[in-house]
Amino acid sequence: MHIADITMFYAPASGGVRTYLDAKHRRLSVKPGIRHSLLIPGSHLSEQDGVYTVPAPALPFGKGYRFPLRLAPWRNVLQDLQPDLIEVGDPYLTAWAALDARRQLDVPVIGFYHSDLPLLVSNRMGNWVTTNVEAYVSKLYGNFDRVLAPSQVMADKLSGLGVRNVFVQPLGVDLQTFNPSARDPELRAELGIAEDTRLLIFAGRGSKEKNLPVLLNCMKRLGPRYHLLLVGSSMPAQVPDNVTVVDEFCPATQVARLMASADALLHAGDQETFGLVILEAMASGIPVVAVAAGAFKEIVTEQCGLLCAPNNPLAMANAVRELFSRGSVTLGEQARQHVERHYAWDAVVNSLLGHYHAVLGDPWPLTANG
Repeated sequence: MHIADITMFYAPASGGVRTYLDAKHRRLSVKPGIRHSLLIPGSHLSEQDGVYTVPAPALPFGKGYRFPLRLAPWRNVLQDLQPDLIEVGDPYLTAWAALDARRQLDVPVIGFYHSDLPLLVSNRMGNWVTTNVEAYVSKLYGNFDRVLAPSQVMADKLSGLGVRNVFVQPLGVDLQTFNPSARDPELRAELGIAEDTRLLIFAGRGSKEKNLPVLLNCMKRLGPRYHLLLVGSSMPAQVPDNVTVVDEFCPATQVARLMASADALLHAGDQETFGLVILEAMASGIPVVAVAAGAFKEIVTEQCGLLCAPNNPLAMANAVRELFSRGSVTLGEQARQHVERHYAWDAVVNSLLGHYHAVLGDPWPLTANG
């Protein structure tokens, strides 16, 4: 079986989609009888270890992202590769290139709906475009042989737009990299905080939908016995005294060290389609305080952390205090056990293979959404 993934959501500092594709590529590449090709944007046409870069112009201020403008180069690479199946990882030109290649190759195409496009566009342009974007999503994803969504909330949105044959396919976490053993007892000294200070962490992009002002206001309410570490690009410059900012993209091993050395993860984002950083924290052996919105209600159980009302710094501060009163260490241990059981990448890839076999006419026991 030759599987080809195609996406523009792949850049040096990109997030969940790249994490998913890299994990998948590593695991499929060592499975007998399977070949995996990955098509991503680059400055020129090249190939290395099954990863093909296809020329696409860089986005101004896009932090390494490139936006394909010509369909033909992507379609031509797919035609040369002759895959048995294509998976699309974004809703833009590469998706239409895959559908165009399908007409010549006569192979199934799966669409993975990683991002809530109508919500993303309305956040940036206003609600007046929502109807048009929803119609676009409905048309595009209605063309795929099967659609995968990372959470039930996303699958329900697609079904509400009339998209059929939608399946929930959660993502996974690297249990080796994100591990309690990565804990560094020297971190508090590095940060200049006392050993008994309760250390919280958030890691990710400082984009609007992450609702970082909620975290900062929460920290003001919690006071000096608590300290927050903000890790990632585009972080705020003005923060309370009990907040430390690492305003740069950090490699996974560095994030894993910081997470395992903290006491809990804080996340105020209320529009998450999945939330890989939640799994990474839980795999690191720390519990989570997040908002009861988006996909978090599916991921964070009572054994792994607490959910609070969205956009409410007081509710988040109260949830943090309650978390520590329940015993953050025990909750962290339970969180690690939970992701080991449900979110190991090997299990995710095996589930993906079930979808691939099904669309190729060799069905495994899977149930469609609705």
